[in-house]
Amino acid sequence: MKGYIRTAAVSLPVHLGDVNANETEILIAMENLRMEGVQLAVFPELCLCGATLGDLVRQPLVVEACWAALERLAGKTGAMAVVVGLPVQMGHRLMNCAAVLQNGKIMGLVPKKHPGGALDDDRHFAAGESCMRPVMPPHAMNGLPPMGSDLLFELGESTFAVCFGSDAASPMPTDAHAALSGAEVIACVDAVNALAGSHEMRLAMLKGQSARHHAAYVYACAGFGESTADLVFDGWTGIVENGKVLAQGQRFVMTGGKSVADVDVERLRFKRMQDSAFRQAKPAHGHRPPMMPVLLDPPADTALPLLRPIDPMPFLPQDKDADARLQEIIDIQTTALMTRLKAIWCKDIVIGISGGLDSTMALLIAARAFDGLNLPRTGIHSITMPGMGTGKRTKSNADRLMESLQVHAMEIDIKPAVYQHFADIGQDENVHDITYENAQARERTQILMDYANKVNGIVLGTGDMSEAALGFCTYNGDHMSMYNPNCTVPKTLMRGLVKYLGEKCFGGDVQKVCADILDTPVSPELLPNINGELTQRTEDILGDYALHDFFLYHQQSGGASPEKLRMLAVQAFDGVYGEEVIDKQLSTFIRKFYTQQFKRNCVPDGPQVGTVGLSPRGGWQMPSDMVSTLWKARLKG
Repeated sequence: MKGYIRTAAVSLPVHLGDVNANETEILIAMENLRMEGVQLAVFPELCLCGATLGDLVRQPLVVEACWAALERLAGKTGAMAVVVGLPVQMGHRLMNCAAVLQNGKIMGLVPKKHPGGALDDDRHFAAGESCMRPVMPPHAMNGLPPMGSDLLFELGESTFAVCFGSDAASPMPTDAHAALSGAEVIACVDAVNALAGSHEMRLAMLKGQSARHHAAYVYACAGFGESTADLVFDGWTGIVENGKVLAQGQRFVMTGGKSVADVDVERLRFKRMQDSAFRQAKPAHGHRPPMMPVLLDPPADTALPLLRPIDPMPFLPQDKDADARLQEIIDIQTTALMTRLKAIWCKDIVIGISGGLDSTMALLIAARAFDGLNLPRTGIHSITMPGMGTGKRTKSNADRLMESLQVHAMEIDIKPAVYQHFADIGQDENVHDITYENAQARERTQILMDYANKVNGIVLGTGDMSEAALGFCTYNGDHMSMYNPNCTVPKTLMRGLVKYLGEKCFGGDVQKVCADILDTPVSPELLPNINGELTQRTEDILGDYALHDFFLYHQQSGGASPEKLRMLAVQAFDGVYGEEVIDKQLSTFIRKFYTQQFKRNCVPDGPQVGTVGLSPRGGWQMPSDMVSTLWKARLKG
């Protein structure tokens, strides 16, 4: 699949000092990885002889056996790039190296820059920068491979560098230089001993550096079979991309561990283009030389399905820290509103309450903000404005919510004013077209704005980011307010936030009302109801918000093309939506997103709560009059 590279990190049982046995273990693993379509395989530091040989690692017998095994391994790699650790003699110096192999050749040798630490390997190995490139080991029989810690390996559409774990953990890590020079993937070989709590620190380092560098780390550590005289090695493997773990193996397993995942290098490059700090950083510390490119043969294509987790609800936190993330988002919204109210000396806000999800969210945030400012909730002027499409259930929930929150509640029937407006402009009230619908939305906004003037307050917006992305709002109607805490909250996240607010922040009657609101279909309520029941459901018009939010996330956070959006959705929603449904909704999303920028170019202030935002003041900038032919042409059919 274009834009991906299938990677593997493997830790095998170590036969300490038995180079031939270790070679056999690696060969068997390579064959299995080839069957899985792996394009880049990473094995641990000194895996050909063992990392705990002590002074025996200096023995010419060991060094020469490792090099001979390396040449045999190179002959069996094929198109797969393989990284293997071994000692390499350079004249009178011994180097701890990671070799890159492909298509019968040793393509490069990367020496460890900072030997030492728990392994005490500076007793045996020279520092990587002490070698002068190019140098050929005295026993090399397969030509002269380039050597240095400044090698970049170009593998098809991706570029990777090799780094030792201790070098990545150093004060001036080599992986930073590699990432800034163009490496999207860091093959990280290691032989660090396990200590209580050390794994969490290692994982935090990999997450942090992969996020900071917008890179993927393919990490393999030495494991079972290493000497336990003083140290124990856990054999952990992991693949971490841009701060998230894609795959990881078990620790302390006799048979070793394996992690396989497809790295999205296209998305990593997009993230780097988005990040001005990354773009402006210089790829050298002090007077380091530029990285030296090594061109590898293109690998075979990545096979589908992708070997990586694809979250169908990327905006909604669902891991063990989900509650903390939801609370943080709520705190951002609440703090934003408190700051705005305090800055403008405002003690009154006006908000339209429909009994739907978005206005519920805005009202709950308003209540928290007023509590935080020690203002009476009666300063929250909540107005229900029933019209031709208002349902009994939503109206009842709106009334119950306002009562349970003890805010100032009002009801203003908009039907007489709207019918008069129809008469004024010559609109047939029996024609339920866009004029019929938008007139109601604008009448409600007029009431809110004018009442805000009356109480010397501001109108609080309720619209969410999903509606903004699709332009599903009435221009200068519900599109407009004086501040909108919901502006970067997509619909799928909104559901999680309202549930959390009801259960964890308010409880009691508020929780009960929120539960019923969550169970109510989303509707603009602009077409006449039948016996108080809704006749208009948003997702019947647009399609499910789950798909639209999925498309929005991957388009905005990774620059995904329509083809890629489709491919990701088919895999993420397998068994939920058929391909015809996905194709139809993707077409709707592309058509609406690229034609509705004029609404997004004039929106109220509001806080950004996540990495995706659509505000023209920094979240997303796009001309309103652009042509979307390029994106439509990439849709299937």
